Amino acid sequence: MFEPRKYMKYGKKYRAAAEKMDKKKIYEISEAVKLIKENKIAKFDESVEAHIKTNVDPKKGDQQVRGTVVLPHGTGKSKKVAVITETAQDEAKKAGADIVGGEEMIEKITKKIDFDVLVATPEMMPKLAKVAKILGPKGLMPNPKTETVTTKIKEAVESLKKGKVAFKNDDSANVHSIIGKISFEESQLVENIKTFIESIEKARPTTIKGKFLVNITICSTMGVGLKIKS
Repeated sequence: MFEPRKYMKYGKKYRAAAEKMDKKKIYEISEAVKLIKENKIAKFDESVEAHIKTNVDPKKGDQQVRGTVVLPHGTGKSKKVAVITETAQDEAKKAGADIVGGEEMIEKITKKIDFDVLVATPEMMPKLAKVAKILGPKGLMPNPKTETVTTKIKEAVESLKKGKVAFKNDDSANVHSIIGKISFEESQLVENIKTFIESIEKARPTTIKGKFLVNITICSTMGVGLKIKS
C-alpha cells in the first residue's frame, strides 16, 4: 500500500492521491481509469499515458516493436500535419494537411520545425536525406513502417487528424504513448487503452519467446502510475 516516506518529495495533492491507490496492485483497466479520473491533480486537462514494458532486446534489429494505431476516440490533441510532395499537393490540402509544400520545405526544416508529424510521398525521400539528422532524433523522419511515406496522402492525413499514433520501443524496451485526456469519458479511455494494447500485441516480433508484455502502467501527466492487466 501507500508508503509515506517514498512520496515525501511530491506535492500534497500527489501524496493525497497516492494514499488512495495501491501501486503494488494490478488493476482492471476500468478500475484504474476510474481512480485516475477521481484523483486528478493538475488544474489543466492532463493527458492520460500508457507505458508498456516489453520483453524485447532493443539491441537486436529483429526485436523492434514498431507500428501505428488509430485510437477510437483520438488523443485529445490535434496534430499539426505537414506533407512534403511534388505530386499530391492538392490532395494533401483537401485532406486537411496544415502545411503542404515541395522541395522548398527542406530548407525551411533546417531553420525551424513547426509541425508534429511529417508525411512524404516516395519521390521526396532521397531529398529528405539532407535533413535526416534533424528529423531523425525528433522522431519526425517519414517511414514506410509508420505509414508516413505513402502515395495514399488523403488516407494518411485523415487518419493522423483522427488520432493515429505511431509507436516504437525505446532503448529500455518500453513503449510509451498518450492515449487520451483525463476529461474523456471513462468508457472512451478504456476503449483507447484496449485498442493501444491490442496494437502492441499485434506488433510482437516473431523472434520473441514466452511472455511479450511484461507490465503495463497508466497514469495522468501529473498523477500516480497504476499497473493494469493486459
